[in-house]
Amino acid sequence: MMQKPPVPELTETALFLDIDGTLVEHAAHPDAVIVPPALPGILGDLNRKLDGAVAFVTGRNLAMVERLFGQTGLAAAGTFGIERMLGDELESGHEAAAAVTPVFTELEKRFSQTKGVYFEYKGPVLAVHTRAAPEALPAVIAACRNTLTRLPAGYRLLEGHAGAEFLPEGATKSAAIAWFMSRPPFRGRIPVFLGDDTSDEIGFEWTNRNSGISVRIGPEIQTQAHHTLRTVTDVHDWLTRLARSG
Repeated sequence: MMQKPPVPELTETALFLDIDGTLVEHAAHPDAVIVPPALPGILGDLNRKLDGAVAFVTGRNLAMVERLFGQTGLAAAGTFGIERMLGDELESGHEAAAAVTPVFTELEKRFSQTKGVYFEYKGPVLAVHTRAAPEALPAVIAACRNTLTRLPAGYRLLEGHAGAEFLPEGATKSAAIAWFMSRPPFRGRIPVFLGDDTSDEIGFEWTNRNSGISVRIGPEIQTQAHHTLRTVTDVHDWLTRLARSG
């Protein structure tokens, strides 16, 4: 049985946070998530006490992160690290290549009459959400797999618990965390990464290899994470204890 994560020393910690299913509860539609009123304050306290070494690492784009949390001043990696923001430093990846658009459009048309299936375009990334239609997930996964041979070299399919995403190979949460860890104020600290889904497993693996603390949110399943918190509420409680420890 995995243990709850320890509360590390603030001066030694670099904190990386997934959003959906980690900081906020999942919703049937990505636009329907609710940020608890106290959460931005908790994150702001942590960011000050960690001297800025707190970052969102999420599949959402940076515009959506700001829409949800406002201008927190936190660093952020959006769209699986294609977009990266740290202080005044902003990096943005390539737009969707023309070669992928017909494939994505074909998939969207195929499921246009399937209630609860939602397509989200994020530059070069396509997310297909089935949280509101779990019975459609097997058909969505099968259809996505069938399109892979028609996508440009370097694209991969990430199959999740409530949908699937097409990603360029360089779009990984591990690469985003490594990018932050090469820069102040993250450099030289212990990476702590919290996430809940398939896309977070590569981040857990990187964190473990770099002597960090990996934390999966949700019921215990096979995972690369070494620690667990059961619920989003447990995450908020743990973050509050971390903020109060310094």
